[in-house]
Amino acid sequence: MGQSSIKRFDVGVETLANPPSGVPAKVRLVEHVGGELASSAEIAPSSGKSFYLETFGCQMNVHDSEKVAGVLLARGYRSVETPIEADLVLYNTCSIREKAAQKVFARLGDWKTQSDGKVIGVLGCLAQQEGEEIFERAPWVSLVCGSASYRRLPELIAEIESGGRRVMGLDLDTDETFETEITRRDNPIRAYITIIEGCDYSCAYCVVPHTRGPERSRASDAVLAEARRLADAGYTEIQLLGQTVNSYRDPSPRGKSFVDLLRDVAAIEGIRRVRFTTSHPNDFHREIVDAIDATHELCDHIHLPVQSGSTQILRAMRRTYSRDEYLEKISWIKNARRRISITSDMIVGFPGETERDFEDSLTLLDSCGYDAVFAFTYSPRPNTPARDMADAIPESEKSKRLAVMQERQRQIQAAQNEKFVGESFEVLVDGRHAARRQWAGRTTSNRIVNFTSPREILLGEYLHVRITRSGPNSLVGEHLS
Repeated sequence: MGQSSIKRFDVGVETLANPPSGVPAKVRLVEHVGGELASSAEIAPSSGKSFYLETFGCQMNVHDSEKVAGVLLARGYRSVETPIEADLVLYNTCSIREKAAQKVFARLGDWKTQSDGKVIGVLGCLAQQEGEEIFERAPWVSLVCGSASYRRLPELIAEIESGGRRVMGLDLDTDETFETEITRRDNPIRAYITIIEGCDYSCAYCVVPHTRGPERSRASDAVLAEARRLADAGYTEIQLLGQTVNSYRDPSPRGKSFVDLLRDVAAIEGIRRVRFTTSHPNDFHREIVDAIDATHELCDHIHLPVQSGSTQILRAMRRTYSRDEYLEKISWIKNARRRISITSDMIVGFPGETERDFEDSLTLLDSCGYDAVFAFTYSPRPNTPARDMADAIPESEKSKRLAVMQERQRQIQAAQNEKFVGESFEVLVDGRHAARRQWAGRTTSNRIVNFTSPREILLGEYLHVRITRSGPNSLVGEHLS
């Protein structure tokens, strides 16, 4: 990669294959929206203050935290590794399930008697959901800010620095969600780009419309400009993000569809892999499969959450499709020329779920042959219609059904993965298991591969790996040097 117009990093992506001695374990890139990149030391004169940011939840939250960190770096804050060292302690939160919320309040409870002048802040979905209630439950918290207000963070933090207490940013319907001045890139291997935020569906169990607001798509020119900057910086894998990513509709006069945008990102020089998540079945069209078939850079993996295999429960969940309609979309994927992997989400124990309904979900696992399923027991959430539904399933029964589902899916994955023994796959190396003396990476179909290699430095490289054995959750192989 050339040095024109000075692309500077803490450690450049181009050195990851052969890093100099002393390269830090956590590589961070800082991206200006204007187009240049710079080390965090160059962003702003130090204010002498530090921050610690812990992230809970999904990839959207991970990327939101990169934006928040960039905002703070621009203000002269420096990042530290532990909350004890920090002047500003932030928790970027998830509220999709009750356990996630409980975990955050447990973290906040740690500061009840030892905040020592620190500023404690709650960001993200739980902040948007609970609002002022957080101040009542944890009076030592000074900042509550939802994701749509992150660009306002400088003024919110300035208010706190001026002695403000109980500072809030809880905007929802704003396009500014996407455009922060600076984004700190914490992952040197793959980069996230938000293309749509919020959700216009009204699933009975889901808090997203309340915590993230209505759907707002980002202009295609802004998405493509960011993707080009990332490619220029050395990134080769990009993941497009949205709560319903395939509902994307370009708001600009160009009027690009989701498939148009996929193809345009994939066509950017230097980009080798493009992923997207999460798709809603209602907006999943055959054209997406056709685009993956025709475009090598589009990864052969689709995450298509179903939530239940019972049409009756899907109707109660307000999911807008039936079991048969979902299976038709799965058939498009299975009939593709490329061997596309399929993953999904399942909710067990939704109110009114009978044994027959649950059996329908189990048989759907068999019919779809998913490569992975993220299954959870139903968790009642505030501001959702399902919270007050009759026929609640006892927790003990939910847990029993979840264990049955997980075991069924484990058997499916074990059988699926066994078929890959003897095959070779291209793997992007993204980790190292020192104790096992193995490297780790992902195939284009998002399968995890742990492998051995005679070489010592592989992070960020694309390698071909032959699979020698398999398990239900990963493949094991050896580097074909």
